[in-house]
Amino acid sequence: MSTVDAHITGTVWTVDVEVGDPVQEGDVVAVLESMKMEMPVEAEAAGTVAEVLCKPGDPVTEGQPLVRLG
Repeated sequence: MSTVDAHITGTVWTVDVEVGDPVQEGDVVAVLESMKMEMPVEAEAAGTVAEVLCKPGDPVTEGQPLVRLG
């Protein structure tokens, strides 16, 4: 299993996938807000969403897993 991790510290703005969704490398899985900027978080590998580890409004830190892929 792999994870899609936050690349910045911020707040989860949107989660764009659900458990069971297929994702390809480069697909946006979530959007983070930091310093009034929206930053998309993209999958670095293809897979199927096994677990969503965050929800809109959650504070996250750089490197924190947001989505687990199976």
